[in-house]
Amino acid sequence: MGIPIEELIKAQRQREEEERRRNSLLGILGSGSQVNPWNSLLASGLLQPKRKVFISYHHEDDTEVRAFVKRWAETEQVFTPKGLGLRFTDDIINSDDPEYVMSQIRKKYIEDASVTIVLLGTCTHSRRYVDWEIKASLRQEKDSLPNGLIGIVLSSKGDNAYLPSRFEANWAKGHINCYARFWTVPKTSSDLRGWIEDAYTARTLRAHLIKNSTDDMMKNNATCKTCGIVHPA
Repeated sequence: MGIPIEELIKAQRQREEEERRRNSLLGILGSGSQVNPWNSLLASGLLQPKRKVFISYHHEDDTEVRAFVKRWAETEQVFTPKGLGLRFTDDIINSDDPEYVMSQIRKKYIEDASVTIVLLGTCTHSRRYVDWEIKASLRQEKDSLPNGLIGIVLSSKGDNAYLPSRFEANWAKGHINCYARFWTVPKTSSDLRGWIEDAYTARTLRAHLIKNSTDDMMKNNATCKTCGIVHPA
């Protein structure tokens, strides 16, 4: 059966609205005004004050991750954090059904977040739970959009870090023809707010670029490229 005409019209109108918002956003950012452009965006209604953001990370980086969230979510009020301190339940960890795992992660943990930020430390790239969270974030369902996807290197790592394989599959140097975006730690709240808003609009404008196989969920941690070992769960 084909897609009902009402759904096609609705999807087209949504794409047109997102394009209008994007063009307006780019016009404000490129206006050359000496006033912080994000103030104009907020006033215009083109930009939400805060998006709900799911934070994906390796728990050994917990102290640094919480410092990141405290500054940018609590002090700077850039986003509303989701997922801090989560622990997957046994039914998720022990399941052999990828579809069940992904649906439960979205339902129980990602919830209503629209953007996922992967905070990258030394061993983040090798962790299976990070892979699951990215996979669930990129999931495209009939009645919901995927999450926008951003990778940010934690400050202790400087300007570089190994990327999780699923993230790397959705990223390209120069951000050319790819879904995800990869950054070092933001210098200002405007930087981070802009990255989040770009990821939010990518859910419709760049969703066709998502690479997210349904049958390649990591069963175990991968060999850490930094330490040369497979870390325990």
